[in-house]
Amino acid sequence: MTVPDQYGPDSRYAWMRLCVTLTLMTLGASGMYIISVGLPAIQAEFGVDRSDASTPYTALMIGFGVGGVLMGKLADRYGVSVPSRIGAVGLGLGFIAAGLAPTLAWVVAAHGLMIGLLGIASTFSPLVADTTLWFDKRRGLAVAICASGNYLGGTFWPPIVQHFIETVGWRQTFIGVGIFCLLTMLPLSFLLRRRAPALAASSPSPGSSATHTDPSRFTRPMGLSPQTLFALLCLAGVTCCVAMAMPQVHIVAYCTDLGYGAARGAQMLALMLGFGIVSRLASGLIADRIGGVRTFLLGSVLQCTALFAFLPSDGLASLYLASILFGLFQGGIVPSYALIVREYFAPEKVAMTVSVVISSTLLGMALGGWLSGLVFDLTGSYRAAFINGIAWNLANVVIAAYLVWRVGGGRGRSSRRRMATAQAPA
Repeated sequence: MTVPDQYGPDSRYAWMRLCVTLTLMTLGASGMYIISVGLPAIQAEFGVDRSDASTPYTALMIGFGVGGVLMGKLADRYGVSVPSRIGAVGLGLGFIAAGLAPTLAWVVAAHGLMIGLLGIASTFSPLVADTTLWFDKRRGLAVAICASGNYLGGTFWPPIVQHFIETVGWRQTFIGVGIFCLLTMLPLSFLLRRRAPALAASSPSPGSSATHTDPSRFTRPMGLSPQTLFALLCLAGVTCCVAMAMPQVHIVAYCTDLGYGAARGAQMLALMLGFGIVSRLASGLIADRIGGVRTFLLGSVLQCTALFAFLPSDGLASLYLASILFGLFQGGIVPSYALIVREYFAPEKVAMTVSVVISSTLLGMALGGWLSGLVFDLTGSYRAAFINGIAWNLANVVIAAYLVWRVGGGRGRSSRRRMATAQAPA
């Protein structure tokens, strides 16, 4: 099937579509960050401890992960526009339901089932997967731009939400955000109805002897079975995001405990995620040069370095600096998973595969957000929680280093040694 040039990979239409995708992801990111800002107010109203107050976030991430798989299936079958419409409605109604909730259990249910499962699940992994199918030459940069919407939302939403929570209360703020998201995201979702050219190109035309994409590289990616590579990527997603959740979920509460106030924490979260945009764009440019696997290792090492910077930081200036450093260092990990999937898995399976791998990162965020709160409740200090995050991050570094070894010299040298042994005279 021939794809018209105006709708082909890297076309002007592809870049226009990327702008719509970026906007949807920025708006959808509200679901991830508003609960972090509202955590102290929700804890105070319902009179619960920190780990219980973190359960809406945990439910959100679990719903986000499960919903990502469902939305990936819908995107593979019907195109990304369908899950985007569902997401707009789910996110809007979910915020309204949370704002009207009479108990904490209702807040948890609204975040898990509506904001997570039906809402933001459609505004990350399906959009990232769809973007990989619209670009060839600048795929790394395009995916980085798309994924930056998550951090752009993190920069945009926390200070605004904190302002309205302080002036009108967290309930009215949640309801207002829900109405805003519903009215803006639903019309935008209809602009994504065209299917990706890579899907048409991967289908052989009658009489053709080969497809546009050589399927041989999908049978033994990196010399591994597809199932093994898939499992490693999912495990990597959990480990990196347990570590990532520590500062992202608890920085506002940490600043409150230190006496600096929730507003300072919201500013640090905004800085963290704002500099994450720079990190993601830079990682996209780097990935176009060195590939997704090596970019994954680079991002994992840098994130671990940034987590170490939080250990001695309890002053206001040092916390601002550590937050900026964390933002600059950790933005390239999650987009690299999508690039790896696009390179080593068949195009018609990209949305589903990316969604499952991204869902594993959300499971890591959910586990990390709850686990950090639990460690704090047990120890009375966030220092132990940061150390716990570092340990998980080191496990992620090991996985990334192994995949780089599989792609690079180690596997190649092993193969050459086996061939030389086989060819040697008896």
